[in-house]
Amino acid sequence: MEDFTAGDVPLGAFPGPLYEERWTEGYKDGTPDTARQLYGTKTGYYPTKVLSVQNGMLDWFLHSENGIIMGAAPAPKFPNASINPPRANSLLYGRYSVRYRADPMPGYKTAWLLWPDSGVWPRDGEIDFPEGDLSRIIYGAFHFARPVDAFAKFDSDQSASSWHVATTEWSPGRVEFFLDGRSLGASTTDVPSAPMHLVLQTESCLTGCPAPETQGHVYLDWISIWVPA
Repeated sequence: MEDFTAGDVPLGAFPGPLYEERWTEGYKDGTPDTARQLYGTKTGYYPTKVLSVQNGMLDWFLHSENGIIMGAAPAPKFPNASINPPRANSLLYGRYSVRYRADPMPGYKTAWLLWPDSGVWPRDGEIDFPEGDLSRIIYGAFHFARPVDAFAKFDSDQSASSWHVATTEWSPGRVEFFLDGRSLGASTTDVPSAPMHLVLQTESCLTGCPAPETQGHVYLDWISIWVPA
């Protein structure tokens, strides 16, 4: 479990000495995000402009600079002896929970996801939760492990503007999403069976891009990860 009580880290310095054994900044400054890859928008990942640790929380300061809409996608590192050979930040089945909240920022989104280690998508699947525009409802999305992309969506009736615990359970032949202990649903269709890694992908332009003046914060209070014995 990570609860960010090792100390504060200023903007631009995460993970720094306090957290570098357990975290990476994820995608480097200037890495194209999903919207830029698909639509050529002026968006991207800029962890040095976005990430800090304050008051026992990992903090994303989502904003625009010089016309560029900025997000960040940090990734936890954890040992997993069930993967052969062992790799940091890799699951073959398991469970992860996050306690988080976000300011209501239209155009910004979370897509905290398990992505296939192989990089072969959609063949090896994708599991996203919590996902959604930060001014709308939280949902889970499960992209089936098949040659052509198709997915199941599991809506909640909650927004990220208050604190929530979002949990993903991935087991052989089954993916299930829970919000505050309540199941949003499960799927047994074409469930991934190859290792995946966890990325807390926070970006923009899901159904529309944020206005230049839109800014605010996403806060991660804690994250817990369970791996198979």
